[in-house]
Amino acid sequence: MTAIGAAFAYFAIVFAVGFALGALRVGWLVPALGARWAELAEMPLMVAASAYAARWVCARLRVPPTPGPRLSMGAQALAMLLAVEFTLVLALRGQTIAGNLASRDPVSGAAYALALLAYALFPWWFGRRDAGAAR
Repeated sequence: MTAIGAAFAYFAIVFAVGFALGALRVGWLVPALGARWAELAEMPLMVAASAYAARWVCARLRVPPTPGPRLSMGAQALAMLLAVEFTLVLALRGQTIAGNLASRDPVSGAAYALALLAYALFPWWFGRRDAGAAR
């Protein structure tokens, strides 16, 4: 499987989980907790889903446990996620990229940026672990 195929599978799984959790967050958590706390409550679930999906896709699609293919997979998946967010999601909300960034809560926005970094690096991180376990 090519890195782009693995990246798409990784993106699709995490996007689907995020879509489902986002619906729950907006429908139930935001009214109860407010936007910041709702986003922060959702974050660990998304990070866990990303970690699980990265390991599963890498194992299932036999992505080599070396930095090149794994970093490529993570970077391409991140590019897909940001492309969808900056086009579809912002269009549905009627926002521009600048408007979206300006409206982000500083605390949950920083946590989101760290979660995106983790999402991009998880395939590589687990590749390091998998390569070490194989020795």
